[in-house]
Amino acid sequence: MKKAKNSSNKKSPLRADDLYRLRIPMGVAMSPGEDKVAYVIERMDEKELKYFSNIHLIDLKTGENRQFTYGNHNDGQPVFSPDGSMLAFVSTRNKKTGLYLMPVAGGAERRLIDLEAAISSLQWTPDGTGLLFCLRYNDSHFIKDEDKKNKPPVYRHITRLFYRLDGSGFESQDTWQVYTLDLETAGLRQITKGSRHNVNATISPDGRWVAYISNRSKDPDLDEGRWDMFAVPFKGGKERKIVTPAGPIMSPQFSPDGKTIAYLGHDNPDDAWGITNVHIWVVGFNGAPKARDLMPKFDRMAIDQTINDMGESGNSSPILWSHDGKRIYFASADMGVTNLYYIPRAGGTPTRIFRGNCHIKDFSLAGKTNRVAMVYSDLVTPGEIMTAPAVYNGEKKAKKHTDLNAFLRNERKLSRTREVSIKSFDGTKVQGWLVYPPDFKSTKKYPAVLEIHGGPRVQYGFTFMHEMLWLAAQGYVVLYTNPRGGSGRGETWADSIYADWGGLDYKDCEAVTDWLASQKFVNPNKMGVTGGSYGGYMTNWIVGHTNRFAAAITQRSVVNLTSITGSSDIGFAFSREFDGFPWEKPDIYERCSPITYFKNVRTPVLIIHSEQDLRCPIEQGEQMFVMLKVLGRKVEMVRFPEEPHGLSRHGRPDRRIARLEWFKKWFDRYLK
Repeated sequence: MKKAKNSSNKKSPLRADDLYRLRIPMGVAMSPGEDKVAYVIERMDEKELKYFSNIHLIDLKTGENRQFTYGNHNDGQPVFSPDGSMLAFVSTRNKKTGLYLMPVAGGAERRLIDLEAAISSLQWTPDGTGLLFCLRYNDSHFIKDEDKKNKPPVYRHITRLFYRLDGSGFESQDTWQVYTLDLETAGLRQITKGSRHNVNATISPDGRWVAYISNRSKDPDLDEGRWDMFAVPFKGGKERKIVTPAGPIMSPQFSPDGKTIAYLGHDNPDDAWGITNVHIWVVGFNGAPKARDLMPKFDRMAIDQTINDMGESGNSSPILWSHDGKRIYFASADMGVTNLYYIPRAGGTPTRIFRGNCHIKDFSLAGKTNRVAMVYSDLVTPGEIMTAPAVYNGEKKAKKHTDLNAFLRNERKLSRTREVSIKSFDGTKVQGWLVYPPDFKSTKKYPAVLEIHGGPRVQYGFTFMHEMLWLAAQGYVVLYTNPRGGSGRGETWADSIYADWGGLDYKDCEAVTDWLASQKFVNPNKMGVTGGSYGGYMTNWIVGHTNRFAAAITQRSVVNLTSITGSSDIGFAFSREFDGFPWEKPDIYERCSPITYFKNVRTPVLIIHSEQDLRCPIEQGEQMFVMLKVLGRKVEMVRFPEEPHGLSRHGRPDRRIARLEWFKKWFDRYLK
């Protein structure tokens, strides 16, 4: 007699509240002996409605995978000591930012110091006796009265353009400087000083010098692309400038012999937002040889530009030297993937060492650089820790060391996602991904949603997107694409919408919408459109230029380019994207502003905006709501208190879920 199947074993569609169950790796570090990997796992707490992160440790010899730190706080930036016996990390326990030390073999942790500050670029001194890092004190650090620390000041005196930052609020009055901490005495010593930020510090292999970058231009806010590199003796002394071309500089790293510094950058200081390729450059520490681009013919960025909704990502990546100094390793975004490469020290053509339809979100090398550890994601994988040989075709011998979200495989019926290539009006192919409902039937007509990414100079890719999979699980066909103006296809592709937002990008969106409507399983009369930030801009542009969509949801959007120039935390930088300021090029700003065309809107629009969004301030959403309401259009607004720009990626968990529920309410109302 056959046993009845247990109905509880039946897989169910992805849920919005599965966010609470996800375990997302946020960083990785390889030990000097290449025998251990430390990584950070972030989780969302349903009770406290907060994000917490702890460090885990993998022993590559034994296969043991254990949790290294515990507690409802945030541990991060793990770095191994030079001999591999200790792990230093940053933690927010005790309601301050602290530096901690813990034996890799296990044992009691040691709190070195607690600060009211932010810490970055944490690393060990080569002799293992101290730590080097960049530090910036919070304003509360300078307030002696404990009762006044958390209270707003009587007033704020603003003297510079860049005085606040989305996600963190008003900028501290302190500047970022380089510090060192002696491990024996826990004594803190400041290495750099001045009225300008000194950041991205790195120490020479012999421990004698510290290199860092700083913007010393007359107005660093307006000239934000003009950075210089400096060096100062570790024990103190006069700084000296290391000559590099004018342009941005990021992530300087000494070569193992200390004679050369590699860095990310380019030589176009007046570049718009992310058009000129960021490459790996090298410069002699003593000025010779002169700085040069190692990959001038490589028409891609040497950074990760793939975005997802599993935490903040995109436009970052480390660069790391091989142990023998012959190679420099980096990540690069290309046609929806972020893979790993190396470039010879002498320059030339980069070699891809880990390839595939995936998103490498972080990586680490150490020791003899025989093996690379990485945070790996793909269309059905939020993130796993993998290792692979650091050579060509390394992916063929890759090993997965974690299974962090097995419930997605065992309990959820994830939607099938298919890569598509769609011809635009001029024959140009637009890359995209089509997501089918879990129980898809080709004979059925489904409502569909077009999703548009932000940026604009980022890319959708082969990475886990909870939002897309969840929306498909609600019975929608979802299409998300990479129209012109984004990243991953070279400088010409990125430059195609300079001072012309709403041009070729809109035509590409029209073309992919035509393609979507032509699919036999799509109901062309029941299509919706949504996007956030620049994607919200394009959603606004679309509803002002066509009535073919039955519903739209615009999120954290750009509405009026003139007003956002003054209200956004970085609005003054729009001048680099639109060939001048509004008073210099009023015709461009008016022509490219969605609000100019709102009189044409007939599509029902839901406006989702966060009240503490400083990147695309809520006044943008308010302008749209008021104008459409006065015009008698179908419009509603949902405001999220306290949230910054990145609600969909790192907002309070219950608000992220509420946002998705509003997606369902709005699209179900008009598309089903």
